[in-house]
Amino acid sequence: MEATEIIRCRGHPLVLGTHPTTFEVTCEDHLTASGNCIIGIGADRGCAGLSPEFKSMLAHDDTILKTRLECNGVLAEIRSFGSSQMTLDHPTDMVWRKSTFVCGRTIGIQSDAVALTLPRDLVRNLVLGNEMTVTLAAMRPG
Repeated sequence: MEATEIIRCRGHPLVLGTHPTTFEVTCEDHLTASGNCIIGIGADRGCAGLSPEFKSMLAHDDTILKTRLECNGVLAEIRSFGSSQMTLDHPTDMVWRKSTFVCGRTIGIQSDAVALTLPRDLVRNLVLGNEMTVTLAAMRPG
Protein backbone atom coordinates (compact mmCIF):
# COMPACT_ATOMS: atom_id res chain seq x y z
CA MET A 1 0.00 0.00 0.00
CA GLU A 2 1.33 3.43 -0.92
CA ALA A 3 0.14 7.04 -0.95
CA THR A 4 1.99 9.99 -2.45
CA GLU A 5 1.89 13.78 -2.23
CA ILE A 6 3.84 16.48 -4.05
CA ILE A 7 4.57 19.78 -2.30
CA ARG A 8 6.02 22.82 -4.01
CA CYS A 9 7.98 25.49 -2.15
CA ARG A 10 11.00 27.73 -2.62
CA GLY A 11 14.19 28.74 -0.90
CA HIS A 12 15.14 32.05 0.69
CA PRO A 13 18.44 33.96 1.20
CA LEU A 14 18.31 33.14 4.94
CA VAL A 15 18.11 29.35 4.49
CA LEU A 16 20.97 28.05 6.64
CA GLY A 17 20.33 24.32 6.79
CA THR A 18 22.28 23.91 10.04
CA HIS A 19 19.77 22.40 12.47
CA PRO A 20 21.15 19.13 13.90
CA THR A 21 17.87 17.30 14.59
CA THR A 22 15.15 18.49 12.15
CA PHE A 23 14.30 20.10 8.86
CA GLU A 24 11.14 21.99 7.98
CA VAL A 25 9.09 23.22 5.04
CA THR A 26 6.53 25.96 5.73
CA CYS A 27 3.76 27.86 3.97
CA GLU A 28 5.02 31.06 5.59
CA ASP A 29 6.63 33.57 3.21
CA HIS A 30 9.28 34.91 5.55
CA LEU A 31 12.32 33.50 7.29
CA THR A 32 14.70 34.79 9.95
CA ALA A 33 18.24 33.66 10.72
CA SER A 34 16.96 31.85 13.80
CA GLY A 35 14.97 29.45 11.59
CA ASN A 36 17.98 27.27 10.84
CA CYS A 37 15.84 24.16 10.33
CA ILE A 38 13.64 25.75 7.65
CA ILE A 39 14.75 24.83 4.14
CA GLY A 40 11.64 25.79 2.17
CA ILE A 41 9.08 28.60 2.40
CA GLY A 42 5.91 29.44 0.50
CA ALA A 43 4.84 25.78 0.44
CA ASP A 44 1.53 25.09 -1.23
CA ARG A 45 0.31 23.34 1.94
CA GLY A 46 1.21 22.25 5.44
CA CYS A 47 0.39 19.00 7.23
CA ALA A 48 -3.31 19.88 7.47
CA GLY A 49 -3.53 20.18 3.68
CA LEU A 50 -2.43 16.62 2.98
CA SER A 51 -5.04 14.25 1.60
CA PRO A 52 -7.04 12.14 4.07
CA GLU A 53 -5.68 8.99 2.38
CA PHE A 54 -2.08 10.11 2.88
CA LYS A 55 -2.65 11.14 6.50
CA SER A 56 -4.31 7.80 7.25
CA MET A 57 -1.40 5.91 5.70
CA LEU A 58 1.22 7.92 7.62
CA ALA A 59 -0.52 7.52 10.98
CA HIS A 60 0.79 3.98 11.59
CA ASP A 61 3.95 2.90 13.37
CA ASP A 62 4.94 0.56 10.51
CA THR A 63 4.75 3.22 7.78
CA ILE A 64 7.94 4.17 5.96
CA LEU A 65 8.04 7.72 4.58
CA LYS A 66 10.36 8.36 1.66
CA THR A 67 10.91 12.06 0.99
CA ARG A 68 12.59 13.29 -2.17
CA LEU A 69 13.80 16.90 -2.25
CA GLU A 70 14.63 18.26 -5.70
CA CYS A 71 15.94 21.76 -6.36
CA ASN A 72 17.64 22.90 -9.56
CA GLY A 73 18.84 19.38 -10.43
CA VAL A 74 20.11 18.51 -6.94
CA LEU A 75 18.37 15.59 -5.21
CA ALA A 76 18.21 14.39 -1.63
CA GLU A 77 16.32 11.32 -0.46
CA ILE A 78 15.32 10.94 3.17
CA ARG A 79 13.87 7.90 4.91
CA SER A 80 11.64 8.46 7.95
CA PHE A 81 8.80 6.70 9.71
CA GLY A 82 5.19 7.46 10.44
CA SER A 83 3.56 7.11 13.85
CA SER A 84 0.17 6.27 15.29
CA GLN A 85 0.62 9.44 17.40
CA MET A 86 0.65 11.76 14.37
CA THR A 87 -2.21 14.22 14.01
CA LEU A 88 -0.88 16.03 10.90
CA ASP A 89 -3.08 19.02 11.68
CA HIS A 90 -0.71 22.00 11.50
CA PRO A 91 -1.95 24.45 8.86
CA THR A 92 1.44 25.77 7.68
CA ASP A 93 4.33 23.51 8.71
CA MET A 94 5.85 20.09 8.01
CA VAL A 95 8.75 18.95 10.19
CA TRP A 96 10.98 15.89 9.75
CA ARG A 97 12.69 14.80 12.98
CA LYS A 98 15.65 12.63 13.91
CA SER A 99 13.88 11.88 17.20
CA THR A 100 10.54 10.20 17.91
CA PHE A 101 8.89 13.43 19.12
CA VAL A 102 5.48 13.97 17.53
CA CYS A 103 3.27 17.06 17.38
CA GLY A 104 0.83 18.48 14.81
CA ARG A 105 3.74 19.68 12.64
CA THR A 106 5.55 16.33 12.53
CA ILE A 107 5.45 14.48 9.21
CA GLY A 108 8.36 12.09 9.76
CA ILE A 109 10.26 10.68 12.74
CA GLN A 110 13.59 8.84 13.01
CA SER A 111 14.66 10.61 9.82
CA ASP A 112 18.02 9.58 8.39
CA ALA A 113 18.76 13.17 7.32
CA VAL A 114 18.25 16.58 8.93
CA ALA A 115 18.98 20.15 7.82
CA LEU A 116 22.66 19.88 8.80
CA THR A 117 23.22 16.68 6.78
CA LEU A 118 21.40 17.68 3.58
CA PRO A 119 23.63 18.10 0.51
CA ARG A 120 25.26 21.54 0.60
CA ASP A 121 24.55 21.96 -3.14
CA LEU A 122 20.84 21.67 -2.31
CA VAL A 123 21.15 24.28 0.44
CA ARG A 124 23.08 26.64 -1.89
CA ASN A 125 20.31 26.36 -4.48
CA LEU A 126 17.71 27.14 -1.81
CA VAL A 127 19.66 30.21 -0.63
CA LEU A 128 19.28 31.52 -4.19
CA GLY A 129 15.49 31.27 -3.79
CA ASN A 130 15.05 28.44 -6.28
CA GLU A 131 11.88 26.35 -6.40
CA MET A 132 11.93 22.96 -4.66
CA THR A 133 9.69 19.95 -5.21
CA VAL A 134 9.08 17.74 -2.18
CA THR A 135 7.77 14.30 -3.14
CA LEU A 136 6.37 12.24 -0.28
CA ALA A 137 5.71 8.50 -0.54
CA ALA A 138 4.18 6.72 2.47
CA MET A 139 4.35 2.93 2.33
CA ARG A 140 2.94 0.23 4.58
CA PRO A 141 3.50 -3.51 4.44
CA GLY A 142 0.77 -5.55 2.82
